Amino acid sequence: MLKEKVELLLKNALEGDKSLFLIDCSVSSDNTIKVVIDGDKGVSLQDCMKVSRAIEHNLDRDDEDFSLEVTSSGAASPIRMPRQYKKNIGRKLKVRTQDDIYEGNLVQTLENGIVLTWKAREPKPIGKGKVTVQKKKEIDFSEIKEAKVVLKF
Repeated sequence: MLKEKVELLLKNALEGDKSLFLIDCSVSSDNTIKVVIDGDKGVSLQDCMKVSRAIEHNLDRDDEDFSLEVTSSGAASPIRMPRQYKKNIGRKLKVRTQDDIYEGNLVQTLENGIVLTWKAREPKPIGKGKVTVQKKKEIDFSEIKEAKVVLKF
């Protein structure tokens, strides 16, 4: 019952700001509510507070004791939704599929997948040595097992 109530409050809170979207919502057996959100332009502390208040202020602690945590999807967290790929266009991704691992720049999102590009060294077609070539790969969302943004330090 608590989960349905939280999901409804969360839906109403996110309708107020169309740039935010839900990544995950869970309610454990001890009534620990954990909400993970993301945004098309990132997530600020104020965004988390706004969502937290929208939930907390509409639940009665006298009825059910709970703890609430609202966080943003971390920079090192895997990309889980197609909408997250759009906000990461131009960034370097590491994408693991069933058969292979690709690391390249996300240049485009498609209706059913993404397009990565990267440079690779390959043997020359004629003669000795190697040449740098531009590679391009379209990957369907259904093929992606895990995708993460590659962070540079």
